[in-house]
Amino acid sequence: MTNNDQPLVSIIIVNYNAGELLLNCIKSILDSDYKNLEIIIVDNISTDNSHIICKEKFQQIKLIENSKNLGYCDGNNVGIKNAKGEYIVIMNPDTIVKSNWLNELFNAYKQFGEGIYQPKILSLNEQNILQSTGNMIHLFGFGYSRDVGIVDQNQRNKIEKIGYAAGTCLFTSSKIIQKIGLLDSFIFLYHDDVDFGWRASQLGIFSYYVPTSIVYHVKSYVLKWSSQKFYWLERNRKYCILTHYSKQTYKKIRLTLFLTDILVWLAYISKGFLIAKIKAEISIFKNKNIIKKRQKELEAKKIISDIELIKTFPDTICISGNSDGLGANFFNSMIRRLSIKAKNKIISEN
Repeated sequence: MTNNDQPLVSIIIVNYNAGELLLNCIKSILDSDYKNLEIIIVDNISTDNSHIICKEKFQQIKLIENSKNLGYCDGNNVGIKNAKGEYIVIMNPDTIVKSNWLNELFNAYKQFGEGIYQPKILSLNEQNILQSTGNMIHLFGFGYSRDVGIVDQNQRNKIEKIGYAAGTCLFTSSKIIQKIGLLDSFIFLYHDDVDFGWRASQLGIFSYYVPTSIVYHVKSYVLKWSSQKFYWLERNRKYCILTHYSKQTYKKIRLTLFLTDILVWLAYISKGFLIAKIKAEISIFKNKNIIKKRQKELEAKKIISDIELIKTFPDTICISGNSDGLGANFFNSMIRRLSIKAKNKIISEN
């Protein structure tokens, strides 16, 4: 499992009842061309014994069993704190990698330097369907995957800068993580990668999409499209807005944020997730002191200004139309108009 000519890579996988998916993931990693690996499984009190079975089958892995469910963020933080590798991969357990995936990520790192890198992510069940060709941050705090749900025709065949690397599989160095900081414990899960990539870009550390590195992913194997998932997505979207923008930037886009929130309320009501939206708002209100403190911390560290980053944010988002409720096309169109209006205001008043 080791090769002295290759730097050590620590691969961290947070597991929660992933079952056979976890075993398949580990097998594919061990079958990779890159061999100097440290595989760390951090288990959030799974009840299906998948972590135990995995350790019995692959004795070379390092298993850390948490005493409670720490969520995605602190689960990965436990792994990072125990990692010995010069490089770090954060990966979901419902993934399968192609044999050269890690070599290609390394090649990109050598070419573009310090940053965060993600592979091309395809559906595990429909392996010609894209799940992400890089993830993007929107002005109103939405994070989305480019090209999700379309057929892979090698449309984006060059390494390019993106908004943030997907938490499904991201690669960077331990040195970079030290600069950015650990995943935000408050977030718990969902939008963790948006926050991490956003914080990185504020420090001048950018994210990249590497099309020659291929990873297959099941996607949302635990919560799927549930009320609980929508709660975390909305709560953490608002958290990111409130913590990443300066007070001046927030003031300039307050009106368009209010109008966006009306659209989000309508969308949640139409999908039957009204309670999830209410709970998200209550959580944000109850934690306003934590949010205020975090905003001051991030503002003090910024190297890249809000306006510089906002200029790179796309106006159009990709909200898939695979569920009932407020039409995705209508929602996307309105969000685009509001984004253009808000950006014009920010730029003109700068």
